[in-house]
Amino acid sequence: MRVAFVSMKTSHYRDTKGARRLERLARQMADAGHDVTVYCARWWDGDERRFEPDDISYRAVTAEPNAAAFAARLPVRIARNGADVVHARPMPPESVPAAKLGGALARAPLLVDWFGDEDLPGGRRTEWAARAPDRIVTPSEMVRTNAREQGADGDATTVIPESIDVDLIRETAPAETVDVAFAHPLDESANVESLMLGLAELRERDWSATIIGDGPYREDYERQARDLRIDDRVTFAGACDREERVSLYRGAHVFVQTAYREQFATELLWALACGCVGIVEYQARSSAHELIEQRERSFRVTSTQGMAEAIVDAGTYERRTFDEDFAEFDHDAVRGEYEDLYARLIDERGLF
Repeated sequence: MRVAFVSMKTSHYRDTKGARRLERLARQMADAGHDVTVYCARWWDGDERRFEPDDISYRAVTAEPNAAAFAARLPVRIARNGADVVHARPMPPESVPAAKLGGALARAPLLVDWFGDEDLPGGRRTEWAARAPDRIVTPSEMVRTNAREQGADGDATTVIPESIDVDLIRETAPAETVDVAFAHPLDESANVESLMLGLAELRERDWSATIIGDGPYREDYERQARDLRIDDRVTFAGACDREERVSLYRGAHVFVQTAYREQFATELLWALACGCVGIVEYQARSSAHELIEQRERSFRVTSTQGMAEAIVDAGTYERRTFDEDFAEFDHDAVRGEYEDLYARLIDERGLF
């Protein structure tokens, strides 16, 4: 299958979760044998219009990110090279109608991956971006609702979650056991204080906690741990790479999710698959609670007292280092969801 991905600014320009999701999928599609082309602003050295690392063909639509120029040139580039399906990001919004036209010229449907972190400007341009695609994919129901509020047709939206490497989990040795784990960039949205206050309620109990992540608020959180007199039982592990995180999650009994903003709670997903009991503090702008709905080994809380009680109650569940229920989120399985959706869109296009 020939898949044309459209992302004016790749992660080489701005490293966002939405950009990484699209590029990860492009690599996975190429590894699965599909013919993958990414249309973008040039990010590599030199003046060549094409760059082809790892079986992916990157084609420079413009030399620099320029929304107007990118949208003007994109349709012809897609039509000239051909595609069976066009898969775009909604940023900049002008690129979506342009991708739609390119797909029409190539007789290919348009799918837009609307992750929710695109910082769209609103107004008519965003409405066009929401209404133009044959299908919009979001990582969660929360983002799906947001896309519909921007003008997307609810019947033309689909949720496909983020994915994880199940084989990596199985092959990674668990770290030293710890009672509670937390992971998030330590920024203004992390909300680690909710966990800290919950742990402080349990000073008289025996527990240990590991905070994974780094960022501008790390010193503030370390100071808070000292002020609450729990710093001797809280370890700040720093950023940690993926293998280190998986090892820590497999050694942990509970994973706590408190962040104010999450289009998709990826670290929570990894931790749940590593066997952790999930505790999610409900936040209006976070989709984390969606991952634990209808799952027994989990708690949803709304207060410090509720956090403390959930940590204690989690002790009634056995320790695990893997949860087979989350194999459905494996990279190959989620890639298969996209392939099935591509096939359905192509069949639907053939009916008209």
